Amino acid sequence: MKASEVNKRWAVLQSTISKEFDMDLPDIKVMLFLIGVQELGRGPQKFSKREKEELMHIANCRLFSAMGFYELDGLDEEGWPHWNLVKPIPNYTLLEQELIMKSLIVDYFESTYTLSE
Repeated sequence: MKASEVNKRWAVLQSTISKEFDMDLPDIKVMLFLIGVQELGRGPQKFSKREKEELMHIANCRLFSAMGFYELDGLDEEGWPHWNLVKPIPNYTLLEQELIMKSLIVDYFESTYTLSE
């Protein structure tokens, strides 16, 4: 997919999430946090800084599982998902990383929620 198309879809998602959560336009980190909370499945709550980092890691693993890099290993005793790296992630440039993340995040939200422009 072209960068321009990814960025257009990303802008629509940012606008939708901004309106839904009454916030400024969210960046990639905020989107990862939201995905992590969704994947944990406990709903909104207070998280420690460490837990927020873990939620973002969960989101990364979940997103990259769509490309075959991770697979879900299961849940620990506290219900947190754990992932196994199946194959190494290539060394993408920073620009490629950003574009891939945006595309994966948009795909995640489009498959989970109905987004409108």
